[in-house]
Amino acid sequence: MMPPNNAFASQALPPHSSASVLLSKGVTRLEGILKLTTAILALAAGVYTYLGVRELLNGSPTTVLFAALIYSVAVSVGIYAFWVFLMQFMPHVVGTGRGLMFGCMLLGSLMIVAMSSWLNASALAGAAAIQQHLAITVQDYTRDLNTANTNAIAAQGLLPDIQLASSRFTRLADAERAGSLTGTAGSGTVVQLLTQMAGQLDSLGQQVQESAKRVSGLYEQGGKSLAKMRELISDRGPIAARSDAFASESLAVMGVIANLQQTSVAPAVKRAATSLSSGFIAPAAGGRTADLADRQTAVVGKVEGSIATQAQSLADAADKILAMPHVEPARFQTLSPAEAVLRYASDFIPSWAGAISIDLMPAVLVLILCVVHAAIRREGMPVVSASTITAGELVAALQIAREVADARRGVEEAKPAPKPEPEPKLEPEPAPVIAEEPKPTVPEENVTSLSSARHTK
Repeated sequence: MMPPNNAFASQALPPHSSASVLLSKGVTRLEGILKLTTAILALAAGVYTYLGVRELLNGSPTTVLFAALIYSVAVSVGIYAFWVFLMQFMPHVVGTGRGLMFGCMLLGSLMIVAMSSWLNASALAGAAAIQQHLAITVQDYTRDLNTANTNAIAAQGLLPDIQLASSRFTRLADAERAGSLTGTAGSGTVVQLLTQMAGQLDSLGQQVQESAKRVSGLYEQGGKSLAKMRELISDRGPIAARSDAFASESLAVMGVIANLQQTSVAPAVKRAATSLSSGFIAPAAGGRTADLADRQTAVVGKVEGSIATQAQSLADAADKILAMPHVEPARFQTLSPAEAVLRYASDFIPSWAGAISIDLMPAVLVLILCVVHAAIRREGMPVVSASTITAGELVAALQIAREVADARRGVEEAKPAPKPEPEPKLEPEPAPVIAEEPKPTVPEENVTSLSSARHTK
């Protein structure tokens, strides 16, 4: 007689029992896959943990190698053991113990994130985080360089006013040579005064122009450093070497910004304007006659008032330039990949999600096992059935059954024998009267035939 196949066996069982058998068989078949999957995920977490922790250690290459390797192996073993323990015990714990198991899983997950996930994120996105740090630093230096350059060239706006004032005094001196101011032609005291003021303003204008050339040269130098820093960001070489070269260029940019702030000609304009008004000394009239001397004195007074007005205008313009905020460039700070990932964590959420998922993916498998085993218990079918039990499990079950039977037999033998109960005394009953049955009578014919038969024999 052939054994029934799976189809007939499933038809013979109730629906719930059939589903329980299928679920229990599926759990049995997937035990090896679950352990293999957990081992691969733990190995991946260990590899990325090794890459992340290696950037944090200092010392000789051999020391760093062994220290990072030992730490990563410990992390892999811990992650694998933790999830395997949960897969083995958590699906079978019910009641209040299930809540405690969930608490253990949450605590273990937090510990895994603390010791592995952030290092995984450092390995996955550490170089990108450092590149972002360099890019943000370049933006800050570009802003500071532009601000310092703006402050330095702001004094160039004073150059037209200085040139106009100088040309005005020059024209007045030319006019006075023809006698337009004092009424007497010649190169006397007024012409010398006007020529002197025009010369001072021309000298100040030349300083402003020279300052513009220096500012332009410094700004061009800073632009070259910034271009080099951008090339280092977009390069494909090791991020540590690029970061060191970037730090050198950042020092050059900071020096350029400091020089730009010192090159500004606004303080010189302010000092020159102050000296024009406060340091003005009216020359003595050199006219040959008293009338000419009086007219020269009057013109010198007007020139003094004009110089004071022009000096006040230049001083006010210089004060506005000096009132601009002073640029304080931020000093570049070198970061490790782990520090960069933590500082710019909000910009690398996908990398963080991937790093955490590598470590916590087995949690989904644990929850699936809990659901499956709960369904098996709810349908009233044991996880192990007669069709799935192995020979070793059968021998162990028989041994346990024999031990239980022997223990039960020993308990029964150890019990004391029950005491016999006394028989109750009964009064003798009268003997029953037995009626004698009538003896059967044999007919004589039969007797005669029997006796003749005996004689014949």
